[in-house]
Amino acid sequence: GTSIRVSWTGLWKPASEFHMDGDYLLGGLFDIHQVSASVNQDRPEAIDCSSYRRFQLMRYSVEQINNSTRLLPNISLGYQIFDHCSDTQNFPGPLNLISENNVIQPWYKPQINLTKVIAVIGTYTSTETLTVAPLFMVNLFPMVSYGAASSIFSKKQNFPSFLRTVHPNKDVVEVIVNILLNFNWRWVAFLYSDNDYGKDGLDLFIQKIKDTEICLAYNEGLDYYTDNPTILKQIDAQRINVIIVFAPEWNAEALINSAIEVNFTNRVWIAGDAWSLNKNLPKEKGIRNIGTVLGVSEPAMTIPGFSDFIYSSKKQTYCENAGKQKLCNQVCNCSSLTPEEILAADPSFSFPVYSAVYATSYALHHVLQCGTGRCNMNITVHPYMILAELRKSNFTLLNESIHFDENGDPMFGYYSIVFWNSTGGAQEVGIHKFRPSLYFFINTTKINWHGNGEVPTSVCSPECPEGYAKRQNGVQKCCFTCEICPNGTYVNITEDPYTCIYCKDTEWSEEGSTSCKLRVVEYIAFTDIGAILLMIGSCAFMGLTLAMSVLFAINYNTPVVRSAGGPMCFLILGCLTLCSVGVFFYLGKPTTSFCIMRLLPFTLFYTVCLACFVVRSFQIVCIFKIAAKFPRLHSMWIKYHGQRLVITGAFVIQSLILLIGYCYGPPMPYNERFWYPDKIIIDCDINLKATAGPVIVLVSLCSLCFIFSYMGKDLPKNYNEAKAITFCLLLLILTWIIFATVHMLYRGKLIIIFNALAVLSSLYSFLLWYFLPKCYIVIFEPYKNTQQYFQGLIQNYTKTISQ
Repeated sequence: GTSIRVSWTGLWKPASEFHMDGDYLLGGLFDIHQVSASVNQDRPEAIDCSSYRRFQLMRYSVEQINNSTRLLPNISLGYQIFDHCSDTQNFPGPLNLISENNVIQPWYKPQINLTKVIAVIGTYTSTETLTVAPLFMVNLFPMVSYGAASSIFSKKQNFPSFLRTVHPNKDVVEVIVNILLNFNWRWVAFLYSDNDYGKDGLDLFIQKIKDTEICLAYNEGLDYYTDNPTILKQIDAQRINVIIVFAPEWNAEALINSAIEVNFTNRVWIAGDAWSLNKNLPKEKGIRNIGTVLGVSEPAMTIPGFSDFIYSSKKQTYCENAGKQKLCNQVCNCSSLTPEEILAADPSFSFPVYSAVYATSYALHHVLQCGTGRCNMNITVHPYMILAELRKSNFTLLNESIHFDENGDPMFGYYSIVFWNSTGGAQEVGIHKFRPSLYFFINTTKINWHGNGEVPTSVCSPECPEGYAKRQNGVQKCCFTCEICPNGTYVNITEDPYTCIYCKDTEWSEEGSTSCKLRVVEYIAFTDIGAILLMIGSCAFMGLTLAMSVLFAINYNTPVVRSAGGPMCFLILGCLTLCSVGVFFYLGKPTTSFCIMRLLPFTLFYTVCLACFVVRSFQIVCIFKIAAKFPRLHSMWIKYHGQRLVITGAFVIQSLILLIGYCYGPPMPYNERFWYPDKIIIDCDINLKATAGPVIVLVSLCSLCFIFSYMGKDLPKNYNEAKAITFCLLLLILTWIIFATVHMLYRGKLIIIFNALAVLSSLYSFLLWYFLPKCYIVIFEPYKNTQQYFQGLIQNYTKTISQ
C-alpha cells in the first residue's frame, strides 16, 4: 500500500505528437524506434524509425472520434503515447500511464480515480507485452494490443485485463500450414525470432503439423547476432526448398539481404504477417534471385480520411529541439519523413490499431451511457468498468463486426495470402477466413513461380509408386525408402502409407496393390458338369446293384450264387448301395451335416463290405486248405457262426469308433485359402485324430482280406473268388494312392470331385470285378452254373493236390 514516487524529466512536451489532453486519456505504447543492437547507455536511445505509421494512426483515430458527435458527443478523448523502443528496457512509459502526479499506488481504493488514462493501446511485440503487461493486470487496467500474438495472452488467469485486435499466432500458423498442404510441400525449414513471439510460433507449428505429412527439417532462432549465411548453408545442405520466416521485419530483412548476398537462389519463402507487406525488401536488387515469396497478411484496408490527416499533420511543427535530445521518449526524429513515405510504409496492423482505439471508445460510450445523444458526466469512470464493456464489445467498423471471445481474442477479420510480384508489390492471391466457417483459397494462376514456372517441390524423398509402402529412415517421417507390398497385402496411402495391411480372409490382392479384391468362393454345385456326371455314376451304380440283387435272388440256389457268398451277397450289395449315398453329399455348399454324411456311410458300410470279403476269403481258404489240417477250428467256426460274429463285430467296433470320433471332432466346413490367393475353396475339414480309428479298422480289414485272398489264389477257377477279391483290393489301394498323390499336389475345388470319384471307384471295383463276372456266367454261360461242372473242378483240383 506504499506509494511509489517517480520523477519524469524531459519525457514529453505538451506541444508534441505524443500527447493530447482530453476528459479521458488513452495510453499508447508504440515502437516508433527499434533498438537494433546493444548500446552502452543509461536509457534506450532512439536509433531507427519503425512503426511511425501505426503511431500516427492512433492519433488519427482519436481525433476522428473527437470530430464525431455520434460516439462521445460531449466528451473529449485525449492520448498519451510513449515510444516503446525496447523489448525489456521501456518501463518509464508504462509506469507513467498508471501513475498520477508521479505517484503509483497499487491496490488503490476503487472510489479514488488517480489517473485520467482509462486504457492502454499496445504494445506491438509479444516480448514487450510480456514485460509490461503485469503492471496493468494488477488493477485490471485494460490493455488492448494491436500486435502481441503469442498464445500465452489467451490465458485469462495470467492476463485478465488483456485483449487484442490482432489474431493470435495459432491463426497465422494455421494459414501457413494450409499453404504447405495446398502445394504439397513436406520438407520445410522454420526460422523464427528468438523471442516469445517466435518460440510460440515454432511450438504451434510443430503441434499443427503433427498429424500431417509435413516434416520440420530445420529450425533456428533469429536475433541481431545470427550468422545468417551459415543458416542458409545448412538449409541448402538438407535440400530444403521451402523456408518459413516467422519473425518481425528487422530479422526478416537481415535474413533476406544475406540470401541475396550469398546468392541463395530458387527457394520458396513464406512470410509471417509481421513482414509479408514489407515495402523495402520487394524492391531490393537481386530479390528475384532468391525465388518466390508468399506471405500471410491482414487484408489491406483503407482507413477513410487517414491520408488527409497525414498531409495536414505534417504541415505542423513538433519538437523543434528534437535534434538536441537523444532519449527514446519523446523525440520525434522521424520528422524528415514525407506524407508520401508514411502512407507508403508497411500497412500491417493498421486496422488492429484503428479497431483497438474504437473498441475502447465504444466501451467508454457504454460506461458513460452516451446512447441518448449526451454522455453522463456524473459517472466516475474506472479502468475495470472499461474492461467489462470491452469484453462485451459488439459494433461494426469498416464493415467488420468487432467483438472478442472469452479469451479476449478477436472474432473478426481474416487473412490474405500475398505474392511478391515483379513490380515490387504484394499481390493478393488467396484468402483464409475463419468465420462463419473455414474458407481457404489460393489462385495459383496469379503466382509466377521461379524456375520453369511450375509449382516447386520440397520433399525429402519422392513419393512411392502405387502399391509401395514407406519405410522411414531416421526420425523424419518424410525421409523413407519404398518397399512393394507382397501378395495378400495392400497399402492405403490416405490412412497409413507406412504399413502393408493384410487383406481380410475373404479378400486377396496381388503384389503392389492399393486395395483388396473379394475372393471367388468355389464349391461343387449340383449344376456343375462334374457333379452331374457323379450323380449319373451313383445312380447307375445303384441301378446295377439292384439289378444284380434281383438276378442273384432269381438264381439264389445255383452254384455260382452260392460260391459268391450266398446270402452274404445281398448284404454286400446293400452296403455298397448305402456307401454310394455318400457321394451325393460331396455336392452343394458344405455344411456340418453334409460333411458328416460324406464320410459316415462309406466308412461304416464299407467296413461291413470288407468284413464280408474277409469272411468270404477265410471261408474259401478254410474249406480247401485249413479244414483238413485244423478240423477243430473249422468245426468251431461252423458251430458258433464265425462269419456272423466277425461281420457284426466289425460293424459294432467301427460304429463305436465313429461315434467317439465325431463327438471328439466332427468334420466341419472350412475355407481353403492357402493354395489359391484369389479363391476360397469351401471343403470339409477332417480331424485326423478323430478319423484315425476308422481308417485303421478299414486298413486292417483290407490287409486281412488281402492275406486270405492271396492264400487262395490257386483254388479251382469257379471257386476262386480269392483272385477276384485280390484284384478288387489292388484296384482299391491304387485308387486311394492316386487320390492321395493328387490331393498333395492340387487343392482346387475339383479335389472334391476326385474324392467322390475315389469313393465311387472303390465301390465299382467290387461291383465290376467281383459280382459282374458271376452275373455274366449266370446269364451267358449257364452250363458253368451247374452242380456237375463245379464237382468236376473240385475233383480235378483234388487230383492235382494229391499228385
